[in-house]
Amino acid sequence: GGGGGGGGGGVRARAFSNKPVDSVYGGPRPASERVTLLKLAGKYARGERISVVTAYDYPSAVHVDLAGIDICLVGDSAAMVVHGHDTTLPITLDEMLTHCRAVARGASRPLLVGDLPFGTYERSASQAVETGIRMLKEGGMDAVKLEGGGPARVAAARAMVDAGIAVMGHVGLTPQAISVLGGFRPQGRNIEEAQQVIEHALALEKAGCFSVVLECVPRAVAAAVTAALKIPTIGIGAGDATSGQVLVYHDLLGFMQHPHHAKVTPKFSKQYAQVGNIITGALQQFRAEVESGEFPSAKFSPYRIKTQDAVDLAESLRRRGMLEAAEAVEQAMAAEVAEVEAAAKAASDGGGKA
Repeated sequence: GGGGGGGGGGVRARAFSNKPVDSVYGGPRPASERVTLLKLAGKYARGERISVVTAYDYPSAVHVDLAGIDICLVGDSAAMVVHGHDTTLPITLDEMLTHCRAVARGASRPLLVGDLPFGTYERSASQAVETGIRMLKEGGMDAVKLEGGGPARVAAARAMVDAGIAVMGHVGLTPQAISVLGGFRPQGRNIEEAQQVIEHALALEKAGCFSVVLECVPRAVAAAVTAALKIPTIGIGAGDATSGQVLVYHDLLGFMQHPHHAKVTPKFSKQYAQVGNIITGALQQFRAEVESGEFPSAKFSPYRIKTQDAVDLAESLRRRGMLEAAEAVEQAMAAEVAEVEAAAKAASDGGGKA
């Protein structure tokens, strides 16, 4: 206990979050402080827009963190962009928790929000609380997101908030409701649907949600919701009047470049890069170099055996009757010697010209 003299503020509770600002036993942390709900509320109050991007594993989380994104959402969209399903419905809670843990290890600065997967919160408010607790305790999330704004969803949100779980709402197109919506189609395009979107968002705010996602609704409807609420709205295919924006990691990076994927990439998703083309090109180049023998060159064959040990190994193999193996050792060593001599000659020629 010799390190206790650092002052009482060393492990102060995070504002509206489940981790301390300073993780004393977790090793060094980046200089920038973690995003908390209090910081998020401050951005909202100042009229600053909030950035949200999904992540599903350690590498994507690291990139989201390095980019300075405010909120990292571990979305159930993992079912589609990671697991290859056609909808978000199949992903399980255990699968989501695996994604959450990986993201929590990679992103130490953004607020971490985990989607409650289909079938893990609809049965009752108590089921929702149990799932939410697991997302925070086992998944390392700061908050959870649930879809829908009907009475049962509002009750679930309220119960989780009462249990100390921060909740983000989600109205408009709610992909988990594809069965009753009849497909992935925009919402709020007539007066009845528009009023329902607004009422659902208001009900979620009243239940204690800290933010609401508005998906695939007209700009005017999103603007109305944003004006009516006193919490941030996060738009996805909802125009520019919301408090912030969210896009799916794979969509905004242009991961999926196959013509089939181009057809199903959402119309509202801007591609900021064509990462998929870069990946495919690199893999094709690797295959070509393996087939031609260009890879691995001497540069990528760094491990050496001592010359005398190689001689002894070849002799040992020859005594055992393994003539081809002995010759292979000798040929490999001769090639290494030739490569070293060629490199030395190239360096000498270069030095002479200087």
